[in-house]
Amino acid sequence: MKRTTLVRGILLAPLLCIAGHAGAAGFDLDALMRLLAQTRSGEATFTEERHVQQVEQPLRSSGRLSFSAPDTFVRETLAPRRERLAVVGNELTMTQGSRTRTAQLDALPEAAVVVEAIRGTLTGNRALLERDFAPRLQGGPERWQLELVPREVRLRGIVAQVQVEGRQDQVREVRITMADGDRSVMQIQPLPAAPAGTSR
Repeated sequence: MKRTTLVRGILLAPLLCIAGHAGAAGFDLDALMRLLAQTRSGEATFTEERHVQQVEQPLRSSGRLSFSAPDTFVRETLAPRRERLAVVGNELTMTQGSRTRTAQLDALPEAAVVVEAIRGTLTGNRALLERDFAPRLQGGPERWQLELVPREVRLRGIVAQVQVEGRQDQVREVRITMADGDRSVMQIQPLPAAPAGTSR
């Protein structure tokens, strides 16, 4: 599996949260980070549409997402074929059919910076985001958009930008724009939290 493919897979991993509340006044990056930091875990379903220059029709997929603070998230694609991407700590595992690859993020700096951007957003860690990205927030708590542009020129040669849209502490859409013009749009539907003592 090529490194670029691995990075694309990580980029498509979602940012997901469960509903909460935020004040209407004084909504800035700090306020958004505090709001997102309230959620420690969550699950969601997703539908995604990818636009690849070499392919005439959009590529569509759907599946399930999960996240558990501080450093675990999983994307399970159910259609059109089953795939799984999981990040736990410094370890990334990708499974496609009977093939599984495990790698250390330290050995994949391009992948690592994207993972840290996702974790930084999920955990409301502004310092982590600003270390590797130039974040820009627009809108208010009822509808906000966070744009993340890699600071390093080398990384911008792979990922042009990541745009995350949501309302309150629900992330509802993730747009990825690659430097080569390929792009993806993921729609996210958070699932209600399961009652204590039960499992899905």
